[in-house]
Amino acid sequence: MNWRITSLSLLLGALLGLDGFAQDSIEAVRLELPAAEAIAAGLSNATGIAIGAPSDADAVPERVADVPMYFADPLVRRAASLQKTRNALPPAVRASTATLARLQLADGDAARVRRGDGEAMLKVVADASVPDGCVRIAAAHPTTSMLGPMFGPIAVEAVL
Repeated sequence: MNWRITSLSLLLGALLGLDGFAQDSIEAVRLELPAAEAIAAGLSNATGIAIGAPSDADAVPERVADVPMYFADPLVRRAASLQKTRNALPPAVRASTATLARLQLADGDAARVRRGDGEAMLKVVADASVPDGCVRIAAAHPTTSMLGPMFGPIAVEAVL
């Protein structure tokens, strides 16, 4: 079936007078394809730009969000048994100890999180897996839905 689709595409392209459709067989098309090595080289995720830590230690932290598995789907959000599991714990402000220290917060504290007109009160959790300068706050939950986009600067302060 593939050769029929390709042949039909070649025929239509040629009938419409489009450039690049002058081949008269599938073999002619294959001869014009790039080598496998050239395709593999084009799939690299390498970058020539240096990626480093933020230069300003006092900068506003960046929100990095995920959608926990029991927050996303309407069916599991309404399943009382699933909402009692560890995977359905309410969102928290998760950050490295260095980020928490700059924000004058500690593990177990309460924090006020603000973005635009939205505000949430969340528990603070020290999490070594979160990069310095970032806070991980889950999305797709009623307590965090007002915080807007899942990524970007966000204000975090201690609740006294």
